[in-house]
Amino acid sequence: MGKDSVVSLPSRGIDGDPLTELIRTEARQLIQRAVEAELLSFMKEFEGRVLCDGRAAVVRNGYQPEREIQTGIGPVSVKMPKVRAKDGTAVTFHCTGSISEHGIPTQA
Repeated sequence: MGKDSVVSLPSRGIDGDPLTELIRTEARQLIQRAVEAELLSFMKEFEGRVLCDGRAAVVRNGYQPEREIQTGIGPVSVKMPKVRAKDGTAVTFHCTGSISEHGIPTQA
């Protein structure tokens, strides 16, 4: 009985489970699409706001650093878009309507 029969199993950490990673990836994409849809709606409010040369006064301006949104499968990183007003009037996009406090997209 000198032989040990303990078998070492791989860790089931966050990165080790392919199904969890697939679900997390899909959740991130779903939330990202909801944020982009809300931004599109936000930008439509400013379609009539133009500069004297006819260009749009409010434009998309890249992304803020990624932020983590808590979901049922753990935190998911999402890029939040930025907007900029070129006419001197401040405009800030805050994602509020399509993401609940728990990170779940809601029906509008």
